[in-house]
Amino acid sequence: MTDFKYAERTRKNKIKIRKITKSGIYLWGTLGTCVLLGFYKLVTINTGKIYIFTAIEDFFKNVGLMFFQPRLSERYTFAEILQSLGVTLSLGLLTTLISAFFALFFSFFAAKNLSGEKLSKVIKVLISFVRSVPTILWVTVFSAVIGVGAEAAVIGICFHSTAYLIKAYSESTEEINAGIVEAMKSTGASRWKIIFQGILPSTAPSILSWTFVRFEMNFTNAVVVGAAAGAGGIGYEMFMAGSMYFDSREIGFFVYLVLGIALLLESISVYLKKKYIKGSTR
Repeated sequence: MTDFKYAERTRKNKIKIRKITKSGIYLWGTLGTCVLLGFYKLVTINTGKIYIFTAIEDFFKNVGLMFFQPRLSERYTFAEILQSLGVTLSLGLLTTLISAFFALFFSFFAAKNLSGEKLSKVIKVLISFVRSVPTILWVTVFSAVIGVGAEAAVIGICFHSTAYLIKAYSESTEEINAGIVEAMKSTGASRWKIIFQGILPSTAPSILSWTFVRFEMNFTNAVVVGAAAGAGGIGYEMFMAGSMYFDSREIGFFVYLVLGIALLLESISVYLKKKYIKGSTR
């Protein structure tokens, strides 16, 4: 049996498993302070004419109606809802195609094996900044600049999507066999000849897979900005059902509809990633 003679022991000669450290004291002290402040705020909060227990009861009642009794109201026909869903899908597809076009061009300058080290770093730093800002924030910024509407939604989604796809495309280009590029350079091939005859045939499956992954993300973004930026589509109908008509059952119907499309796109996306993108992470 191993003798742990250097281990700290209790008065009963048992090894101490938990040790009090400064970091542990700070951690539990911070958590305890947050809990006390939260409890104090909850007790002293001014709810006005709102009765908190009645509000909680209504909340769970509305959640039950939303998820267990969904139905479409008489305000819409099923064809109209499918049309709204088509608008959202079209918004996601349009922004993906525009972003893919620009991203493919700039990815050739962001890839280290095709451009210089400095240019590659500059582009990657810029797209890192753009990607660090959430899509909905870019849409909000452009809504403030050019006004609320579909234009702001398209530009905002494209802005973030382009940065995302430049990173994905450039990494796909950097992963190809360096011998292909070197062999073509040794024959005197131009940059664009190397790209069209050496790079694109090798990276096409990966590029298409990343594009579809982004399309799936843009669909969910289009649902959100449909309400936030007034771009229309199923997101706007959800906003109207919740904020104007207070119809929880109809919101539930829209949620299940969007969830079904999202699951379908996710299944296709996972299949493509497994088949064409090795070690991919979002």
